[in-house]
Amino acid sequence: MAAASQNELSGESLSPMFSGIIRHYDLINHVFTWGMDRRWRNELVEECLKLNPEKVLDIGCGTGDLTIAIARRSRENLHITGYDFSSPMLDAAFKKARKASLDKKISFIHGEAAHMPFPDDSFDCIGISFAFRNMIYKNPLAKRHLAEIFRVLQPGGSCLIAESSQPKNKLMRRLHHLYLRTYVYAMGVLISGNKKAYTYLIESVINFYPPEELEKCLLAAGFRQVFYCPLFFGAAGIYRALK
Repeated sequence: MAAASQNELSGESLSPMFSGIIRHYDLINHVFTWGMDRRWRNELVEECLKLNPEKVLDIGCGTGDLTIAIARRSRENLHITGYDFSSPMLDAAFKKARKASLDKKISFIHGEAAHMPFPDDSFDCIGISFAFRNMIYKNPLAKRHLAEIFRVLQPGGSCLIAESSQPKNKLMRRLHHLYLRTYVYAMGVLISGNKKAYTYLIESVINFYPPEELEKCLLAAGFRQVFYCPLFFGAAGIYRALK
């Protein structure tokens, strides 16, 4: 599989690519992680709610799993905004929220992460659940995305990121990459019928930055401190970046 080029990673090309796999998006995520994506997302929710936020932004909210999970477990005065560049994804998220009777606690907004329509210091917590890789890996707008995340977060606020990572153990890393390139890729293409989407997704996961490099990116963007908690032998992890 050839790695995706930088031009293929712009929001303009990613949006139709993700929209093309929306019908099976949640199912595929659950199957590939053996259901662990739910547990990882719940850990992100717990970390967010520990901060007692009043305004939360879920960037790259997709079909709304993180947004809805936070809204479902939060107190009444918390309002959460789900933000994504894919209109079909947001439509699916809104339907989920309405079905759960949580649509009054959630606003879903369509837009690019490089140009967010929010004033400075708008949110005391930002959550990003497995969308951060798409914003910064070989993305020509990576610095702009980081700058925007930093801009809309309040001083003292936290950006919580659940994302794929690289196991430190060489054997575990090789097995993880083999699993992605064989089972995950084959099943993704079989279920979704979208070879281009899963070529990009698998290669971006395999080549994504290890924790120490991602920490450097966040610190360079202005965050004053970054904490990392590995998940499942380091195949994924949760980052907490403090402004």
